[in-house]
Amino acid sequence: MRTVGCLIFDGVRAFDYAVIGEVWSNRVSRPGLPGFELRVCGPRGARVRLDGGLERVPDFGLEMLRECDLVIVPGVERVHEARDPAVLAALRDAHGRGATVAALCAGAFVLAEAGLLDGRTATTHWALAAELARSFPAVDVRPEVLFTGEGELWTSAGVAAGIDLCLHLVRAAHGQQAAATIARAMVTAPFRAGGQAQFIPSPVPEDAGGDALARVRAEILAALDTPWTVRGMAALAVMSERSFARRFVGATGTTPLRWLLEQRVLLAQRLLEETDLPVDAVAVRCGFGAAVSLRPAFVARVGVAPREYRRAFRGREEDRDRTG
Repeated sequence: MRTVGCLIFDGVRAFDYAVIGEVWSNRVSRPGLPGFELRVCGPRGARVRLDGGLERVPDFGLEMLRECDLVIVPGVERVHEARDPAVLAALRDAHGRGATVAALCAGAFVLAEAGLLDGRTATTHWALAAELARSFPAVDVRPEVLFTGEGELWTSAGVAAGIDLCLHLVRAAHGQQAAATIARAMVTAPFRAGGQAQFIPSPVPEDAGGDALARVRAEILAALDTPWTVRGMAALAVMSERSFARRFVGATGTTPLRWLLEQRVLLAQRLLEETDLPVDAVAVRCGFGAAVSLRPAFVARVGVAPREYRRAFRGREEDRDRTG
């Protein structure tokens, strides 16, 4: 995933456009990353009015999207505004030839209008999720997640979740270290556990105890090979299991055991990329006990088995070595 097309047209959100540029720009402060080519494309190369009064002249017309491995649509301000048929056709063409297509925030409405999300899961900003479901009933809208996708089609929740999706796409194509390098340069987390449910306004005030939960998470991350249980985690926080689980979901948007599984798989990715440890040893280090337990969790999250993942990224390292 080296050639990335950012599709802009009147009404796209300036923040989302900037996120795409920040993630896939080539910077000297990011040594060791693959060389990305970011193409900003728009209808007929005409001047585009972004939200907030900003304007941008695309560097390329829509035809240049045909050579892109990844095409991304920023969020839009007016979700029900009819889009240029040429824009919708360009998205269908990109998807039809096998490119990965993604949309940030309300850009999901554009993919849905193009017919790409029918029968698929999608998300958008929590405040727009019900409207997306009402307007496009063939789309399985998931309002609780930060991003979702199935192979070649991806959507994200609002604003900062666009960063999460972009980093996920980098991680999936180029490895965890590449995503972490970009996240570090952007001064953001390379991965956020949980979903956007934690950000939806609620009449119930948040429980106190965030500092205690942060301390517990830090201790767990330092000892992922420990056979953690919710009871053990709650004991660290000096809480009952029920109170701990409730507060944990409120703070992170996910359950303690789901969060733990996510962190263990992330560590496994890093060890597979950066070390020569046997897969069984990686499994033990990450708290799975054996490769047979690591494999299903790894496949469910990453999409390939641990050994295939290691071969893929070792091959990419060799390619980088050969090309200097």
